Amino acid sequence: MITITGFADEISPDLEQQMDVLASEGISHIEFRSVNGKNVLKLTDEELQQVKSALDARGFKISSIGSPIGKYGIRDDFAVELANVKRAGEIANFLNAPYIRIFSYFIPDGEEAGKYREEVISRMKQLVEVAESYNVTLLLENESKVYGDIDDRCLDVLASCDSSRLRLAFDPGNFVMNDVKPISHALPKLASFLQYVHVKDASSERKIFVPAGAGDGEFGPFIQYLKDSEFSGFLSIEPHLQKYLPEQDGPGQFVHAVKALKALLEAEDMAWN
Repeated sequence: MITITGFADEISPDLEQQMDVLASEGISHIEFRSVNGKNVLKLTDEELQQVKSALDARGFKISSIGSPIGKYGIRDDFAVELANVKRAGEIANFLNAPYIRIFSYFIPDGEEAGKYREEVISRMKQLVEVAESYNVTLLLENESKVYGDIDDRCLDVLASCDSSRLRLAFDPGNFVMNDVKPISHALPKLASFLQYVHVKDASSERKIFVPAGAGDGEFGPFIQYLKDSEFSGFLSIEPHLQKYLPEQDGPGQFVHAVKALKALLEAEDMAWN
């Protein structure tokens, strides 16, 4: 059975409001990116204890640490990133989170990504080594303008690192934004690494993010694939619907995104928790 989770900071900076909205939709997991406007990696030990106490009091769990690791320039000081991934490992262990979301480094504008391949792979392997020491799994997200923004380069990173501690957070919407067909082209190459899904769709014509099933992310066939393959991981709601639903606030946009996903799951008679 799949589990629905999400980036609750798109609901509100306030943790209690985040949990209120999630609970209203029957969701009990969070992909933890920020609270009170503060990124998870910047929280003090005392603040993390407060977060954990609040989560425990209401029965919420953390599916993944939504870190910004790898969302930095490939020329930036890597020592900072090594410190960040160690801190992320500590936080993941403290919050009993099995995953840490990461990226594969921004490539300078106008330059070929291949020029930086060796440095990207070297950095990713070092991040994986740290993850192994904390017994957590890194989730590579296919983000725009990083090395792994398209399917072939995502595959390059995952295959080159060749570790069970580096898997894929498959994001259909981000692939659409980079002119890659998520299911018909990317998924066949990346299926063996897929362990987590970011539920985000996009319109290739309008270049905006939209609810799952309303864009070009091929969500219908994707949900069918997840059913046929007996996927039992997390589907993480990441709405980014500010341009699609500008008249609605964070809670409204998030709930709209949740209901769109539930409709797709119900159409395939897929259960979730």
